[in-house]
Amino acid sequence: MKRLSAVILLLVAGSALGAYVWGDRLMLALMRRQVVHNLSGAAFAEFPDGLNVVLCGAGSPMPDPTRSGPCVAVIAGKRVMIVDVGSGSVRNLAPEGIPVGRISDVFITHFHSDHIDGLGELMMQRWGNGANVSPLPVHGPTGVEQVVEGFNLAYAQDDHYRTAHHGETLLPSSGAGGVAQAFELPAPGAGTVVLDVDGVKVTAFAVSHPPIVPAVGYRFDYGGRSVVISGDTVKSANLQQFAMGTDLLVHEALSPELVQVLTDGATEAGAANIRQITVDIVGYHTTPVQAAEIAQAAGVRALLLYHIVPALPYRALDRIFVKGVDQIYHGDVIVGRNGSWISLPAHSTAVKIGSRS
Repeated sequence: MKRLSAVILLLVAGSALGAYVWGDRLMLALMRRQVVHNLSGAAFAEFPDGLNVVLCGAGSPMPDPTRSGPCVAVIAGKRVMIVDVGSGSVRNLAPEGIPVGRISDVFITHFHSDHIDGLGELMMQRWGNGANVSPLPVHGPTGVEQVVEGFNLAYAQDDHYRTAHHGETLLPSSGAGGVAQAFELPAPGAGTVVLDVDGVKVTAFAVSHPPIVPAVGYRFDYGGRSVVISGDTVKSANLQQFAMGTDLLVHEALSPELVQVLTDGATEAGAANIRQITVDIVGYHTTPVQAAEIAQAAGVRALLLYHIVPALPYRALDRIFVKGVDQIYHGDVIVGRNGSWISLPAHSTAVKIGSRS
């Protein structure tokens, strides 16, 4: 009996050791497979021709485990563009199948810190991943020059170190940083075409985010499909005009009901500064119901909510966040998270909803 027990013990121990060794090998094999998938371009090839919109950041300055700072990737054909670069968003790009080295342009909606604080990292990663020989074009209203100059200055020593370490072939010094492409704030009712190349047209238009001036949204047109991205704004008739008949509206959203919970909690905790901030922010954002009103009036095919305020750490809160929206807007509504993906195949009316995470 003792001999049998010993044999069983040895078999169990051997099985455990085998599982440990082979488990490590399996993990390494899976890791390698994922690296090859990302770096080979296979993940990027999964995006069909047309407009593909991926939230690389669906959140706001408020910490949220499922939402980095605001960032929207727009893939038009093979052109990769980014609207705003919030904190943490750059590190979502590769896992979402978006090759950082292929990013052609960045578009900034306004200069609140949560919309620009990832720009330095994006410029560096785009340079390093693509051996780009020219800086990243950063489009934005007047004032973007100061933002880009600041990041270039902050990263100047790091840029020098990396070229010195890896050499001009891998990290050409001419490709470091960004170059500002500034435009004047468009008048209400007017749009400014800031990019028109390879069938991709990007139009900037004014939105209202008082006291922040300038503030703009962007419309993307490609392959017979169209997307409008709001940036931060109160309910805007000008935005509604530019969203008319588009396939997708990507709109910021703040729930006053849920923000009131923050206000009440801050009051109870004696956090007077935070309490006042939660009171102040309600006045210069759009509620989910108001975003739904815009989408319905503009006749858009789908509504993707992003820049979610407050944080929604539990999915059960989504229902409260969009309370009343279904009574107003009759299309698809998505409460955005990192990786939310809307695909608009070229020369079609299809709207495909999924996730890259």
